[in-house]
Amino acid sequence: MADAYSEQSFWEKLKGAAVYAGREVVEKALTLYLTAQRPETPLWAKMVIYSALAYFVLPTDLIPDFVPLTGYADDLGTLATALGTVVMSITPEIKQTAKQQVNQWFGDPTVEGGGSPAQSGYRTVPRAGDPIREIAID
Repeated sequence: MADAYSEQSFWEKLKGAAVYAGREVVEKALTLYLTAQRPETPLWAKMVIYSALAYFVLPTDLIPDFVPLTGYADDLGTLATALGTVVMSITPEIKQTAKQQVNQWFGDPTVEGGGSPAQSGYRTVPRAGDPIREIAID
């Protein structure tokens, strides 16, 4: 599993999965990635993070990613568990950076209506007839 995770495989998976996995999965993965990049993050926390990110990028999952509606549920659970485990290593700056980047990729859900995502009409599940949105992750 050690050679299954790489920075390149993380970015490829994130780019390919962004639209299907949704902003919550992408924001959690990005938060973990940014936390692991900090020199101050303890080794044990980096091990937890890289294990969760390796599960995220591996093509074999408990629930395959191509399964409609539930394909990323196991990835989300793994990422959320890792976040809960390393929460003391996640700085407010990392949270803000991840949130800003996800807002740049997906659009800010609070801009249209000026309120919460629910008030602005923002939704994460597409409906039939919605335009196809391409997300560019550089």
